[in-house]
Amino acid sequence: MVLTDVTGSWVGTNGFRLMPADPLAESPAALTVATAAGGHLTTVSYSWHQQPTPMTLTGAAGGSSAVELTAEYGGGWGWRIVLDTAGPALLRLRMENVVPADQAGPGTPAGPYPAMVTDVRRA
Repeated sequence: MVLTDVTGSWVGTNGFRLMPADPLAESPAALTVATAAGGHLTTVSYSWHQQPTPMTLTGAAGGSSAVELTAEYGGGWGWRIVLDTAGPALLRLRMENVVPADQAGPGTPAGPYPAMVTDVRRA
């Protein structure tokens, strides 16, 4: 099973920005990690939106309390989600937008930048 060490409710802060030069706008955050399907599935519930359709991400577990997922969209742009623990009482959910090299420019360098960073502690 994945993320078994971090099941439960978490609260903390969320920082969001659209572009890499924008500051992270902070707001309260809540996150719940649970197991499902007889322990064969892990769910992470939090607030986020995407349009027009859900994105399918692939990835791997880096252990019982870490996961990294990636996908590409729109002309080589990418999306990466990393969920990991910085210690037994801290969980970080980081979403990164990945700028393709051929679309980079001043203020928007190629590669990943954090679009959302959520740091939460057990509720």
